[in-house]
Amino acid sequence: MATDPKTKTVFQLVGVVVFMGALAWASVPFYDWFCRVTGFGGTTNVADGTSSEILDRTIKIRFDGSKARGFGWEFKPAQTEMTIRIGEEGLAFYEAYNPTDRVIAGQASYNVYPYEAGAFFDKIECFCFTEQVLQPGERVMMPVSFYVDPEIVDDRDAKHTNHITLSYTFYEIDLPQEERADLDQGNTDESSVN
Repeated sequence: MATDPKTKTVFQLVGVVVFMGALAWASVPFYDWFCRVTGFGGTTNVADGTSSEILDRTIKIRFDGSKARGFGWEFKPAQTEMTIRIGEEGLAFYEAYNPTDRVIAGQASYNVYPYEAGAFFDKIECFCFTEQVLQPGERVMMPVSFYVDPEIVDDRDAKHTNHITLSYTFYEIDLPQEERADLDQGNTDESSVN
């Protein structure tokens, strides 16, 4: 039984669309994995603990903070730079303040520059790992602990790095379910009083 050429063409086009959709869906996690493994684009690593080796060579870490357009918080690094030994744990703080009269949730995206240093910048703890919720008028100091992997000195591209800039950009996200429930409960309580 011969297949109609129009039907065959339709099935081929549907197959191409499904294949392209699958590629688009898989590209985000694959790209994320690729960046974490290679440090491409300044993506950093997450470490379980501190480095077992500390070198005599120092490196300067610079801190930068920005926010997405229209985001209601104030956000900045508490210090602009520090010098640490390679392999030594560093601890820095970023300050966030919500000057508005509403609860705002935020998430930080990050990268390091130069990009080739990303594969050697290991974060132990970071406020960027979770979403942050600030109440109206709340000010917080958010820590990030990190170290620069001693293997940086053996890398062909990164071994001459003398400074690394750690940069965060905060953007607004939807309030977590529990925060929305608390707000809804508070609004219900206020309306019952009136």
